Amino acid sequence: MTAAGDAAAPDGHAVSETIAGGGSLNGTLRVPGDKSISHRALLMAALAEGPSTITGLSDGDDVRRTLEAVAAMGAEVVGDGPVVTVHGGRSRLHAPVAALDLGNSGTGMRLLAGVAATVSGTTTLTGDQSLRTRPMDRVAEPLIRMGARVEGAGDHCLPPIAVTGGPLHGIDYEPPMASAQVKSAVLLAGLAADGETVVHERVATRAHTEEMLAAAGADITSQDVGPGRMVRVRPSALSNGSYVVPGDPSQAAFWVVGATIVPGSLVTVDAIYLGAERLGFIGVLRRMGATIEIEEEGGGSGSVTSYSCLLHGTDVEAEEIPSLDEVPILAVAAAMAHGTTRFHNVGELRVKESDRLAATVALVRAFGAFAEAEGDDLIVRGEGAPLRPGRVDAGGDHRMAMAAAVAAAACPAPGETTITGWESVATSYPTFSEDLAGLRTAPPGRP
Repeated sequence: MTAAGDAAAPDGHAVSETIAGGGSLNGTLRVPGDKSISHRALLMAALAEGPSTITGLSDGDDVRRTLEAVAAMGAEVVGDGPVVTVHGGRSRLHAPVAALDLGNSGTGMRLLAGVAATVSGTTTLTGDQSLRTRPMDRVAEPLIRMGARVEGAGDHCLPPIAVTGGPLHGIDYEPPMASAQVKSAVLLAGLAADGETVVHERVATRAHTEEMLAAAGADITSQDVGPGRMVRVRPSALSNGSYVVPGDPSQAAFWVVGATIVPGSLVTVDAIYLGAERLGFIGVLRRMGATIEIEEEGGGSGSVTSYSCLLHGTDVEAEEIPSLDEVPILAVAAAMAHGTTRFHNVGELRVKESDRLAATVALVRAFGAFAEAEGDDLIVRGEGAPLRPGRVDAGGDHRMAMAAAVAAAACPAPGETTITGWESVATSYPTFSEDLAGLRTAPPGRP
C-alpha cells in the first residue's frame, strides 16, 4: 500500500491514499483506545477533585481536542501519549477565554455542552466545516429545559454554539432519537442539577457514561426497560481515580470485516471493549454467515478473531447498531455477500460527519456493486463476486475513508483504488495505514 505521495492540496490538509488489491490480511493487532471511553474519562477526570490517571487514551485528533478543551477550562493535564494525568475539580473549572475548537468531534462537542452547562459564564464550542453542519439542537433542547442557555445558528442550533451555565434543575427526558451523546450530555449536567435527572431511552445505547459515573461515585442508577433503558442521576461529586481505556470496537470492526471478505485472511484484534451495545456488528456478520470468535480477557475487554468466508444478505435493524457507526463497513461486507442486505431506519446517518447514507451508497457503487437509499433504508445487493477497484472521495469522514480502504484491499490484483480525503483518518485512527500494511505483509493464516 502506498500513500499517493501523501500529497497535500494547496490548503495543506488534503491527502490521498492509493491501495492495491490482492493479497490477504493476517496477524494480530491492537486498535486505538476507545474514543467514546476516552472522551468520557477526560471529562470525568476534569470534574473529579484531585489527580486521575488515564491509561490507553485514544491518540486520535478527536480525543486530543477534548483534552485541550478540559485544559482550557482549568484542569491541569500532565503527559502526552497513551498515559495522562488530569488534576481536576469543580473549583478549577471555568468558562474558557477563547472558543473551544473540537475539530471534527461531535461527541466532544455534545458532551462538553453538558459540562459547560454546569460552569458559570459562557463557553463557546466550535469545530471544522463538517462539524459546523451537525445539529446541536438535540442537546440544546434538554439543557435549556434544565436551566442553561444554549445558542447556535438556525433552527437546528448549528455550531458555533454558546453555552451559558447557571442554576440547573433535574428533568425527566426522553431523547427523540437513539443517542448516547445526548444521554451523556444530560447526565453530566444532571450531576450539578437540583433534584433528580431521568433519561428514558426507547433503545438502549452504549452505557459508558452511566457505568463510568457509577464507578466514580456518582449517585446514579440504571435499569433496563424492554429494549430501552432508564437512567437516574442525583447531584453528585465525582471521586478521582484511574481509568484504563480498552481498544475501540468500532475501529476493530474494519479488521473484523476485512478478514471476513479478503480471501485467505485471519485477523485477531486484541484487548477491545466487549460491551453488548458495541458489538451489534458482530451479530450482523454472524447472521450473514461469518465465523467470529470472541475470547474474554477480563475487565470487560477481550480479543476478536475472524477469517475469510462466504457471506449472504440479511436484514439489519437500526436498533442492532444504535450509533450506526459500523454501517459503512457492514455495507462493504454486504456488497460482497450473496443476495440483498437491507439496513432499516438508518436515516440518522445523514447527520453524521458527512451524509453517511448518501456516502455509503456512493462508496458501494464506486466498487461496482449495487446500493441505493429508499427513504431511511439502505439497500445493498451483492452477487458474491469480487469488488472492482475505483476512486472514492471520503468527504472528510474518517469512517468512510477506512471502509473504502478495506473494500480496496478486498479487490483482486492488480487494480488500485485511490481514496481522497484520507487526512480525516487522523481524527480517530492515525496508524490505520501502518496497521493495514502490517497485516498485508504477515504470513498467510487459515484459508
